[in-house]
Amino acid sequence: MRILVTNDDGIYSPGLKSLAEAATKYGEVIVMAPDIEQSSMGQAITSGKPIKYKKSPIHFEGIEAYRVSGTPADCVALGAHLFENIDLVLSGINIGANLGNSAWHSGTLSAARQAVLFGIRGIALSVSVGEDEPDFEALVPYVEASLDEVVYEKERELLNINFPRQPEGEIVWTKQSVRHYDGKVLEQKDPMGRQNYWFTVIPIEEVDEDTDRWAVRNGKTSITPMILDLTDKEHLKERTGR
Repeated sequence: MRILVTNDDGIYSPGLKSLAEAATKYGEVIVMAPDIEQSSMGQAITSGKPIKYKKSPIHFEGIEAYRVSGTPADCVALGAHLFENIDLVLSGINIGANLGNSAWHSGTLSAARQAVLFGIRGIALSVSVGEDEPDFEALVPYVEASLDEVVYEKERELLNINFPRQPEGEIVWTKQSVRHYDGKVLEQKDPMGRQNYWFTVIPIEEVDEDTDRWAVRNGKTSITPMILDLTDKEHLKERTGR
């Protein structure tokens, strides 16, 4: 199996290195990641200038690795173009959960989704954060357990995996939490008295059971199967009878 590993936190992220090393258990690994952080970039692609890539300044032992002057989606597109027979794209491990409606903004999940657009299976992996960065060494067994669960199940094209900061070992299949949106714009004045605006997130207290957000809050690893089709099939059926 040939596996392309990318992320949106950039080539220097410890989560990327941890995922790339874990992925060697399943086959040949190639890393192509943004040369700078591209968090919350969504599925943006670079269309007005060329995309360039260079050998990674970070050493990935026994793994071919490159930094890309583009977005997570660019990394997947370029990797699929440069390297033949990519069987799987792994994106992450993102420093910060990608739960619920964050799926629309997440560069991590969008990289996996870009893979599916190219006919390649895509799996996004993220971990919740607190005051300190995640302990990726301690997370490795949970990453391997979740990948063992899904790597060879080829009928599931797009998966979103989220780990709590301190997993308890249980892996649960969940649905996406979409009842709440946590995006918010905050106003602030800078030291010169000029008005600034920040797009940020707010804590969500109430969560629905069996959702990705519920699972992670309860110490479980969440796996959410996703699809590309945004069609509201129920409404379409009401309007057309089909």
